[in-house]
Amino acid sequence: MTSSRPPLHPRKQPKQVRAELTRQRILTAAAHVFADHGYAAGTTNRIAERAGVSIGSLYQYYPNKDAILVELVTAHLSAGISVTERHRAGELPSAVGDIMRLFVRAAIDNHRDHPELLRVLLEQAPRTPRLLEMIREYEEVSVAFVQELIEQHPGIHVGDPRTAARIVVSSIEFLVHGLIAAPDPVDLPSFEDELVTMLTRYLTAGPL
Repeated sequence: MTSSRPPLHPRKQPKQVRAELTRQRILTAAAHVFADHGYAAGTTNRIAERAGVSIGSLYQYYPNKDAILVELVTAHLSAGISVTERHRAGELPSAVGDIMRLFVRAAIDNHRDHPELLRVLLEQAPRTPRLLEMIREYEEVSVAFVQELIEQHPGIHVGDPRTAARIVVSSIEFLVHGLIAAPDPVDLPSFEDELVTMLTRYLTAGPL
């Protein structure tokens, strides 16, 4: 039996610079179109027009807008993983609050530009096996890094480092996603300060 589900992967991977630039234009245009019009009204015709390419050219790269949305989510997750790996390889501040601010600010910066697009990514992106795998990878890399930090930092006092690491990572992701993408957006500097304070007090207060 043949599946009727639309394909969710690009038709081809560009091998030439010009083709890669065209693909990037399509993705950038799609991000703006989805943010401005929402997913339902963010048609491939609108994306092609915004990118300055023909609809036929767009379909040479992506079979439908679902595939474009999956590509945008994949890029978003890859950016988050790259930031975590850079922090892991670099030298972190010594104070717990400064470390938490580094993590919180990185998450905010990764979602700052197009909060409307973030809502589309969260609510409407198809969950392909590859996408679910990337989400799990992102969570595991982040939790492992924070757990390592918790276990080594003399100023952090928690009962269960693994659980604490999961709480920190989930809190940052959930609150950044939820409040930046909310219809009534939060003031970002105040949000950053309050979230950093919450996490720092949690990690340094010690078990009850």
